[in-house]
Amino acid sequence: MKLLVTRLMTDRATQAIRDRFDATFDDTPLEPEKAAQALADYDAIMPTLGDAFPAAAFVGKPRCRIIANFGAGYNHIDVKAAAGAGVVVTNTPDVVTDATADIALTLILMTMRRASEGERILRRGEWTGWKPTQFLGAQVTGHRVGIVGMGRIGRAIARRCHFGFGMEVVFFNRSAVNDLDFPARQIPDLNGMLEQADVAVVAVPGGAATRHLIGADQMAALGPQGYLVNIARGDVVDEAALIEALTSRRIAGAGLDVYEREPHVPQALLDAPNATLLPHLGTATDDVRTDMGLRALDNLIAFAEGREPHDRVN
Repeated sequence: MKLLVTRLMTDRATQAIRDRFDATFDDTPLEPEKAAQALADYDAIMPTLGDAFPAAAFVGKPRCRIIANFGAGYNHIDVKAAAGAGVVVTNTPDVVTDATADIALTLILMTMRRASEGERILRRGEWTGWKPTQFLGAQVTGHRVGIVGMGRIGRAIARRCHFGFGMEVVFFNRSAVNDLDFPARQIPDLNGMLEQADVAVVAVPGGAATRHLIGADQMAALGPQGYLVNIARGDVVDEAALIEALTSRRIAGAGLDVYEREPHVPQALLDAPNATLLPHLGTATDDVRTDMGLRALDNLIAFAEGREPHDRVN
């Protein structure tokens, strides 16, 4: 099988992929036209979230038979159109859970304790010494976290918050959740849950069903003492509404690892002192990125050998 890998991988993942397939490695995001060409030129593709595979890319009868996505989220791929064209789509769940949850806790701490703002002032040489009222943020330990989406990652975040920081956990989830191994209270109304949260963490899948799930009304429910953290997909949060809420102090602050038009970050977000911004670091450890590559490779090998891939999503 002729395989296109759309990004450079870790050394261990690269070697494993080369050992098994005739692989071409690129490092350029695939726009829809390039994605369509790749589907025509290769038997298999290993893309990332920066590659766009809309329905139009699958028009005709593509040569490609499997897209083994490098990542748990796959909203950049029209899986229904892929299925209609006879293209299997897989993802890499599980291996991303802990690292993504760790970044969520990083953002909770940095945002509520104003660490990013303080570091910027220190680096600019503007810190004049310790004062009892400097950089007063919000307490994390013992406060209430609201989880938007209690899937694998949402649960991992909630466990860390409860067991590590003694936080009370409330959550919103579209379906009932009854199998948690930590105390948590499900609230069926999203805005009602946000009203009770000191910090809300967005952990839902991306896609049309969740686009702008968090908008102006939700930030009003979170309120001027509340914080928002997003480690899901950028377009789950209405970025324009978030900027307005931050600049008008309708919410206390936000911690973001993802952006609506990534990698573009609006200047207003860059300028907002109450915004903590990371460059999509959720799974950025060598072990995790290697495991993601190997998980995608396992799906490719299963398909090549006539077996059902473990992580098929269509």
